[in-house]
Amino acid sequence: MTSGLWHGVGAYVLWGVLAVYWKLLAHVPSLQIVAHRVLWSFVVLVLLLAVTRRSGALRAMMTSRVAAAYTLAAVLIAINWLVYIWAVISGFLLEASLGYFITPLVNVLLGVVALRERLRAFQWVAVGLAAAGVLQLTYVYGSTPWIALVLAVSFGLYGLVKNRAPLGSTDGMTLETGVLVPVAAIYLAATERAGAGAFVQAPALTQALLVGAGPVTLLPLLLFASAARRISLSALGILQYIAPTMQFLLGALAFHEPFTRIQLVGYTLVWVGLAVFTADGAVSRRTAPAVLDEAAL
Repeated sequence: MTSGLWHGVGAYVLWGVLAVYWKLLAHVPSLQIVAHRVLWSFVVLVLLLAVTRRSGALRAMMTSRVAAAYTLAAVLIAINWLVYIWAVISGFLLEASLGYFITPLVNVLLGVVALRERLRAFQWVAVGLAAAGVLQLTYVYGSTPWIALVLAVSFGLYGLVKNRAPLGSTDGMTLETGVLVPVAAIYLAATERAGAGAFVQAPALTQALLVGAGPVTLLPLLLFASAARRISLSALGILQYIAPTMQFLLGALAFHEPFTRIQLVGYTLVWVGLAVFTADGAVSRRTAPAVLDEAAL
């Protein structure tokens, strides 16, 4: 197995088990966890930029167009983090995993709406199956599975914004967290001053976990960036299902969240849709290397 593939597996496995980390902080309000995640991620990123002597992200912040794009990305990723952490702590990891299962299909729909891409027949079949699964779960729950939809749409839009943004992954993440840091710092200072903060008077373990939210956020991102440079998009496309699969197994087996046979019908429809989507993508990419080689001549 190549180093790139190992890095990709490592990234998605870490994303899959990160729910365990947030579960250890279940006694801390979700918004405070996100604020600490932003703050300590920014600290680590600034140190990383200093060590590598790259200040491109800070200079780019002076450009209004770039700043606007990354401000939007920051808002979207903050929403995604907040909803996911709240879902884990509140016992809705299964529904959160559903959100990340359907994210690839949401990305396809965003491509149709925003980029005017055309879907192949089997892509429409995949989207239809996933939509049927979501509708079935809506009927079972008696309400829309909003956690899954918010996670999928926010992360899909985040990916769309980042796809159009000009900076690399580290510089872009520095800008995103830099946009959120003032808000996070003011909020944390206010909660500590009001006596509702979970850091200053907290046990050492809680403090260590909150500070560690920065490194555990960035490590899988760095591994993913390394993998993306070394292995094919088709391989990454298959690996991306590791994380929601692990989340699903954790929710069902480790956290003992309720899961019925009726719910299984909806999830199965989504999984079949993903299988169709993945198979169609693999078939369509078989001729891609020849086309790319020819264009390079």
